[in-house]
Amino acid sequence: MAAELYTPASTTAADLANSNAGATTRGRSGPRSPPSAPPRLAVLPPPPAVPARSGARAPSPCLCLCRNALMFNNELMADVHFVVGPPGATRTVPAHKYVLAVGSSVFYAMFYGDLAEVKSEIHIPDVEPAAFLILLKYMYSDEIDLEADTVLATLYAAKKYIVPALAKACVNFLETSLEAKNACVLLSQSRLFEEPELTQRCWEVIDAQAEMALRSEGFCEIDRQTLEIIITREALNTKEAVVFEAVLNWAEAECKRQGLTVTPRNKRHVLGRALYLVRIPTMTLEEFANGAAQSDILTLEETHSIFLWYTATNKPRLDFPLTKRKGLAPQRCHRFQSSAYRSNQWRYRGRCDSIQFAVDRRVFIAGLGLYGSSSGKAEYSVKIELKRLGVVLAQNLTKFMSDGSSNTFPVWFEHPVQVEQDTFYTASAVLDGSELSYFGQEGMTEVQCGKVAFQFQCSSDSTNGTGVQGGQIPELIFYA
Repeated sequence: MAAELYTPASTTAADLANSNAGATTRGRSGPRSPPSAPPRLAVLPPPPAVPARSGARAPSPCLCLCRNALMFNNELMADVHFVVGPPGATRTVPAHKYVLAVGSSVFYAMFYGDLAEVKSEIHIPDVEPAAFLILLKYMYSDEIDLEADTVLATLYAAKKYIVPALAKACVNFLETSLEAKNACVLLSQSRLFEEPELTQRCWEVIDAQAEMALRSEGFCEIDRQTLEIIITREALNTKEAVVFEAVLNWAEAECKRQGLTVTPRNKRHVLGRALYLVRIPTMTLEEFANGAAQSDILTLEETHSIFLWYTATNKPRLDFPLTKRKGLAPQRCHRFQSSAYRSNQWRYRGRCDSIQFAVDRRVFIAGLGLYGSSSGKAEYSVKIELKRLGVVLAQNLTKFMSDGSSNTFPVWFEHPVQVEQDTFYTASAVLDGSELSYFGQEGMTEVQCGKVAFQFQCSSDSTNGTGVQGGQIPELIFYA
C-alpha cells in the first residue's frame, strides 16, 4: 500500500527513545528521461573502531532500521522539506539529509557536494508524491510497497535518484504483471528507462499475442516512436488488417491528444511516415476492399494503385512494404513415443480427455494437437479448453478433419494463452465424431522442447482414460 503522508506529532522524541527497547522489522522485498549520472563522489573513510566492552553485543541492524523507520515522513529533527508534484497538486514531505545522503549519491551531491542546495525547501515537480514517499520509505526502512498505479512513477523516481535496488524491484513487479493489455505501454516505458530485460519480455508478449496487444487501450497511449517500432516488427503474429485497424485507432487517439478534429486528413497528418510502415499489400484482396480501401485515410490514387497491384499483370509501384511479416513459428511438444489403435478403443461419446502440464519458463499455448480417426477420413467436433486452478483461461468450439493417418491435427485457441513457469495447467478436449481413433502410448513425464522443459501429470478432469502414459492430446502447440 502506498505510504501515507505524515500527520504531525505522530512520533515524538520519546517514541524514538522507546524504540531502543525491542524493535522488530517488517518484511522486506528485495516518463521521462532518467537523470544524468551524478558527479563522482569521494569514498568516505570508515569510522574509527570502538573497543568492545566485555560482554557487549554488536548493535542489531533490525534496531537501526526501526529507529530510522520511525523518522520516515516525520517532522521531528527534519532539516529539509520537499515540495513534490506538479503545480496545483503538490505535497510537502519532511526528511533528514543524512539518511537520504547515505542512500543515494544524487542526494549526497545535493546536500553535501560542491553545488549543495542551501534551501530548506526543495521543489520536485516531476515526481509524483506517492512515488516519492515510496522512495523515501525504502531509504529509511528498506521496505518496498509497490502498487500497479504507482510503480512506473516509482521506477522513474528510483532512476532519477539512482537507487538501484528499488528500481530492480519495480522492474520485477512490472514483469510479473506483464500481459497483452499493458505490454505496449510497458514497452514504451522500458525503452525510456533503458531496461533491456523488461523490453525483451514485452516483445515476447507483443509478438505472441499481437492481436490482443494491438487492440488494447494501452496501444493507443504509446508515443509515435514506439508505434513505428511496433508496426515495423517482423515477428508480429497477426493479420495485417489488424495492424492497420490498430494504427487508425492510435491516430484517432493522437488527434484528441493534440486537440485536433478527428478527420481522415488529420489522422494522416499525425501518423506521418508511420502510415507507410503498414504492409497493406500483404492483406487479402477482400481484407483490403472491406477495410483499408473504405477507411478514407488513403488517397484515391493510392487506393487505385493498390487495387491494380492485386489484379494487374503490370503492377504499379507502391510506397508500402510488399513482403509479408514472418510472424512466429509454432513449436510442438509431443509427449508420446508411439501411437496405436485397436478395435475397442479410442472411443469418445462426449467424455473428456485431459492432461496437466507445467513449464520451466513462460510460453504461450496456441492450441492442441489431437489424434483423428483410425478408420479413414472423418470429421470431428471438438471443444478444447485450458484451465489454471479450475479457472478457464481459454476455450474454443470448432471442427477438424482427419485423414485416417496417425498424424496429429492442430486445433487452435482464438488467441495464444500466456502460461507462467512452475505452475500446473490443465489442457482438455471433448471430441464427438468417429468412434475409433488413434491414441498415444509410451508417454513421457518430462519432455524437452528447445529451451523449454515440459512436465506432465494426470488430471482428475480426464473421464475418457487419457493420462501420462497414453491417450489423447499428444501435442501442445506453443510459442516461446
